[in-house]
Amino acid sequence: MDLWQSFKIAFSMYSVIPLRNIEWKEETMRYAFCFFPLIGVVIGGAEWLWLWCAWKFGFSAVLTGAAAAVIPVLLTGGIHLDGFCDTVDALSSHQPKERKLEILKDSHVGAFAVIGICVYFLLSFGLWCEYQYSVESAFILGGGFVLSRALSGLVSVLAPQARKEGMLKTFSDAAKQRAVTVSCVAFLGIAAVGMLAVDWRIALAVLAVMATILGYYLLTSRRQFGGVTGDLAGYFLTLAEMGVLAGVVLAQHW
Repeated sequence: MDLWQSFKIAFSMYSVIPLRNIEWKEETMRYAFCFFPLIGVVIGGAEWLWLWCAWKFGFSAVLTGAAAAVIPVLLTGGIHLDGFCDTVDALSSHQPKERKLEILKDSHVGAFAVIGICVYFLLSFGLWCEYQYSVESAFILGGGFVLSRALSGLVSVLAPQARKEGMLKTFSDAAKQRAVTVSCVAFLGIAAVGMLAVDWRIALAVLAVMATILGYYLLTSRRQFGGVTGDLAGYFLTLAEMGVLAGVVLAQHW
């Protein structure tokens, strides 16, 4: 069991952090999802550092919000936004399941995807501009990137797959299900407990929003596609990241 290779596969797939000498074999892919939440640690740390610098040097809400909105994209290379766009196109087609799955595989960007991503970033930017900095809330925002990836990894290996092929199918088939489940549950618990310990009121709002998004994702993926796919996982993660921010802002303005 080469956990270091599994770690490198996770980061090379889902971040822009350069890693060399990766062995793409079934044995090394089995535990890749175990390290998926660690990418959230990197992104959350970067967001926390930026928010602290923006507060320390008195940057405007516009500059702070714009940079905060794009940090996850810069660190992931936009891989999850690609799934978000494909899913928006598929859902907006109102076609049967088989046709929706074909649209997910289409490399072209449709009009609804462009509209969807514009709406997403506009809402994200607006929420960031409404956000009121504090050390506690910044910690919860950072923890949200871990929480969302732990949930995504957990659902990816446990939920029914919509396809018999594809990147997510490859990873889930190769995944050591018990190890991935234990790892993701552990990250999920650590993130949730840490957030509650820092500020239980804000944390409860975030967890409530995340639970709602997760329920919507599970219901939609089953009814509209017959299961989960890599694109749908990206769709969920994108919504979940905004959900964390929305929960924090709602709690601050309650």
